[in-house]
Amino acid sequence: MNIRMFRHTRLLMAAVMYACVAPTHSFATSPEERPDSVTTLDELQVCASRRPLATVQELSGPQLQALSSTSIADALKYFAGVQIKDYGGLGGLKTVNVRSLGAQHVGVFIDGIRITNAQNGTVDLGKYSLSTLESVSLYNANRLDFCQSASEYASGATVYMRTRRPERDSVTLLAGWGSFHTWRGRATAEFSRKGWSGFIDAEHLDSRGDYPFRYKSEYEDTTGRRSNSDIRFTRAEGALFKGGFSSHIYAYVSERGCPGGIVRRLSDKYTNIGREWDTDIFAQAAYRLEASTRHVLDFKAKYSFEYLRYNTDYPDNQNTARADNRYRLHDAYAAVSYAFRPWRILSLNVGYDARMSWLDADLKRFSPVRRLDQKGVVAASLDWRDFRAAASLLYQHYRDHTAFKTGAARPLSRFTPSVTLGWSFRGFSLRAWYKNIFRVPTLNDLYYTQAGNRNLKPERTRQWDVGAEYNLASGLWAASVQTDLYLNYIDNRIVCLPVRGTYTWSMMNYGKTFCRGLNATLSGDFSPADWRFSLLCSLTWQKDLNRTDPDDEYTYDRPICYSPTISCGVTAVAAWRMLSLTVSNLHVGRRMWSYADPDDILDPYDNVDIKLSATAFGFTASLEVNDLFDVQYEHIPRYPMPGRSLRLSLSYSFGKTVRDKRTSKTTHS
Repeated sequence: MNIRMFRHTRLLMAAVMYACVAPTHSFATSPEERPDSVTTLDELQVCASRRPLATVQELSGPQLQALSSTSIADALKYFAGVQIKDYGGLGGLKTVNVRSLGAQHVGVFIDGIRITNAQNGTVDLGKYSLSTLESVSLYNANRLDFCQSASEYASGATVYMRTRRPERDSVTLLAGWGSFHTWRGRATAEFSRKGWSGFIDAEHLDSRGDYPFRYKSEYEDTTGRRSNSDIRFTRAEGALFKGGFSSHIYAYVSERGCPGGIVRRLSDKYTNIGREWDTDIFAQAAYRLEASTRHVLDFKAKYSFEYLRYNTDYPDNQNTARADNRYRLHDAYAAVSYAFRPWRILSLNVGYDARMSWLDADLKRFSPVRRLDQKGVVAASLDWRDFRAAASLLYQHYRDHTAFKTGAARPLSRFTPSVTLGWSFRGFSLRAWYKNIFRVPTLNDLYYTQAGNRNLKPERTRQWDVGAEYNLASGLWAASVQTDLYLNYIDNRIVCLPVRGTYTWSMMNYGKTFCRGLNATLSGDFSPADWRFSLLCSLTWQKDLNRTDPDDEYTYDRPICYSPTISCGVTAVAAWRMLSLTVSNLHVGRRMWSYADPDDILDPYDNVDIKLSATAFGFTASLEVNDLFDVQYEHIPRYPMPGRSLRLSLSYSFGKTVRDKRTSKTTHS
């Protein structure tokens, strides 16, 4: 059970007991003086749930809003086992890698429906804001809910974003300024009426991204200012909820510069002139029908469209390949799942998903590609006293259609199992799970001009995990600690390798990796009087090794590039009434990035962020300082990250009281 929910549940139970007993008390001294009366109690809902059987980390509510971050990628970096790849610049691509599985093995879901990209298999988490979210959760393996779609079983790790369901009518306006000529504005309107609730949220950001940098290596030491790192985007989204129905629409339009690596060009500049235009649109809806506590039926549907234009056809690019390419990707998805609980201790779940993706591009000798992706799952869960178990069998089938003379890739079908065991006693729990899963080659892997390979096999992963957790709550404080030991094997890694010199490259299955590691988290919360203190600590230790070729003495049993052995994070929040201070530190250890020169490594770094916010009379002001000590660091060689930066924002929220007649609950703005 979540420690915060555990504490709140105890308080609610105490309130129920008091409400049941209080009407019997009276100051009257005799039955004649005690008048007959009927006391009507407001409806009170008490919600409680057992701690999830899966390995999960979550940020929600005030803790999520207190972070010095604006995108999902910034929030996920505080979780154990997570590595963020950021290609520099405020508009740089941001992807997440969990336990060294690779970005393509991480499923990203919003309100239970997956965000996909059949073209390259990655989701740019920098496009999604925290402003409309209630919580962000990271599950290793499966979430193991009562009624799930087949897609939720199809990833090595899953990120769940849950949007907030408004409980009042309100309008919020925000204006912000940041370093490197950054301006931001956002408007949010929320409503809650007669069981319906929803919001409309719109944001615009404009930034030059011209931050200073210093690059040092064995042969050079230079300073400069990042150029062509600007970004302008507009994001608009809305949601509508009622009971088991939920819907979400989203639109994101951006233009950004692609600055490239810090390499001196022929023009004696550290500049790469490349531009990128993105348009992402999706509309999704879900409906859950709960006929009774024993039967649940879930429907999901989604349509998405993605447009990408990438242009490097500029005279300034003297030694860069010229390109002006446009890609269009359409995606339609539908799913149905059914859960049945024949007995109190046993639940069964079946689900079927179908997804059709169309990719078109104006590349030379490129033919439009259609992919039909079908998934089916059968799962069972047993909950008997202190023992819990879950098992699933997932079937995946992929078939491509194209007009290529050489034909499409062969259809792919696989069965993959997963098993989870758990035991709980009071606040202590043990868990162990195994999962076998794979990731299918993307459309770029198979059909990209001059590099695609239609004979690719899927990347296969096998995961083992053993973990323990202890939760404790008493009065004003609560604490939780969990730790997991894990092993990951990945076969048939998909990589891009040269096949004839350095000018002809192709996608190939080459590589086996073995990863063993430990994740640990510690969280605590203490709320005396008007104060609130919270602490979140995470630690990751792992050895991610190359086991491809035993005869290759330079690479075999050596660390995988970009994989640190040690990384850890600490986030502390102190709040008093309307004031809040958040301090966080993220440490990432040494990382090798090239087998050609194992001694050339990326230095370890510490990134300290602080955020101070105050709220009064509907106004909220916040000051954020990122990279407080101006540490110069990189996630990718020659892509320097911004140093110290400031962000100021001021918002005003106004609304009116909403009274729900069913619960007689009053909410004030």
